[in-house]
Amino acid sequence: MKQSAKYAGGAYNKAGFLKTFKKNLPLTLMALPALIVMFLFRYLPMSGLLLAFKRFSVRKGIFGSDWVGLNNFQFLFQTSDAWVITRNTICYNVLFILMDLILAVAMAIGLSELLRKRRAKVYQTIFMAPYFLSWVVVSFMAFSLFSVDDGLFNHLLAYFGFQGVDWYSEPGKWPFILTFFQIWKTIGYSTVMYISSLTGISNDYYEAAIIDGATKWQQIKRITLPCLKPMMIVLTILAIGRIFYADFGLFFQLPRNSGPLYPATQVIDTYVYRALKETGNVGMAAAASLYQSIVGFVMVVGANLVVRRIEPDSALF
Repeated sequence: MKQSAKYAGGAYNKAGFLKTFKKNLPLTLMALPALIVMFLFRYLPMSGLLLAFKRFSVRKGIFGSDWVGLNNFQFLFQTSDAWVITRNTICYNVLFILMDLILAVAMAIGLSELLRKRRAKVYQTIFMAPYFLSWVVVSFMAFSLFSVDDGLFNHLLAYFGFQGVDWYSEPGKWPFILTFFQIWKTIGYSTVMYISSLTGISNDYYEAAIIDGATKWQQIKRITLPCLKPMMIVLTILAIGRIFYADFGLFFQLPRNSGPLYPATQVIDTYVYRALKETGNVGMAAAASLYQSIVGFVMVVGANLVVRRIEPDSALF
């Protein structure tokens, strides 16, 4: 009796599986191209992680190249530039995360408070437009400002009787220049993300606050910011996960690969590119990429654990 019930239950489960499979078949077929692309370009290349522990030879291939253990990592971190590139990568990213968080939230709140929504859409489009520009285009825009002979800033300095500045030879000024262009180019995207969260806040909260006599700042402090906090936490955690990655276009194209600026513009990504271009050491480049990925994973998990301890409902996972 029990055995027949077991077979009956198995037949029922099989029938339920077939029914569910047929029901979800159209959705599965729709998702299949994206799954194939993800497998080909995300998971299949993971076999290249072996290069981080090998001395790559084109003749021998990835799997036939000789093992060198951790020598590629040792080569990366024993160089005299290891401290400079690590410091620049972390410090720039921390600064970008903080500036982007503060300014994007402020701009989103400001645009949401505009009474004329058509004007808000125009401003939103203006702020978003630089995000779609290539860093190559932005680098030429910057060159028109900072060129020694024909730059706008040097012309203005000469007009007021000051001596021109060789912008592409003075690294002390570039932390400010890089920060400005990074924020100018990416602030629009983050602002749109926060505006989308603001649209989900019910007007009933603000109406109740107005009836209670709350000022505009009190409404922002007690209603807007708490409602934006989940989105702020998610975007910050994701940004922290890429704290060991740098925008290659920003640090390579914008300074126009100027050697005197390396102390201020050299980061892990540009260093690996230059080392790969000059020495052809594929194993070292793979080791740096693996190192960045591992640190990014640890940073995301660590930041999420901190958030979970402070406020579990706002944790990413």
